Parts: sequence; C-alpha cells; structure tokens
Amino acid sequence: MTRPDRLSAEDTERLRQIRQRDDDLDRLTAYVRGFARMMTELQGERLEEWITTIEQDSLAPLASFAHFLRRDQDAVRAGLTLEHSSGKGEGTVNIKDQNVETADVRPNFDLLRLRVLTA
Repeated sequence: MTRPDRLSAEDTERLRQIRQRDDDLDRLTAYVRGFARMMTELQGERLEEWITTIEQDSLAPLASFAHFLRRDQDAVRAGLTLEHSSGKGEGTVNIKDQNVETADVRPNFDLLRLRVLTA
C-alpha cells in the first residue's frame, strides 16, 4: 500500500475518481488512512474515537476489526503511542497457517488491509 503523498498524479486522480463513485470505498479509504496516520504519527490517543466512529458505520469488515481492537485496547493504544517496539518478531501473522478471523494476534495495518481485501 502506497502512502497518498507518494502516488503519481495519475494514480491520485484515478483514486479520486474511484472514491467519488463509491461512498463505501471513500469512507473505507478515509478510515484506513486515519488508522495509518495513528500508526505513523504515534497518535494512540485517537484510538477510542476511531473505534467508536467505525462501530457506528455500516462497513462490516472494518467494524469487525474495530471490535478486535477493543479486546486489547490498552495494548493497541500503547503500540500506537510509544516510540519503542518489541521488534518484528512479535505479532507476526502467517496467513497460510492461521484463520485470520479467529487468530489471537495483535492487529496491525497489514492485517487490516488483508481483512478489507478479503471481505
């Protein structure tokens, strides 16, 4: 997934046109970008508001992800706030070997992307 500011002018325009035609996709894009911003800018204090907004929307796959985040909200908020990390080894998901819907793994942007794409 490419950051919006790194898209070519052509891709930016194409995405704008697609989002303009599909309200669900437009909202989904905005929510995913908001979550990505929380991750990259360490804005964990926004997590509760983000989850609540998602839960009130009709996008079922994203609502499922938000519910999953609530199960371990303190840890997720810490992960979105603190600068240190336990490294790549913790929380790694091997999709071939696990059922993503029931796997007890920490959510991250790749898992969110996978859920959205497979929904």
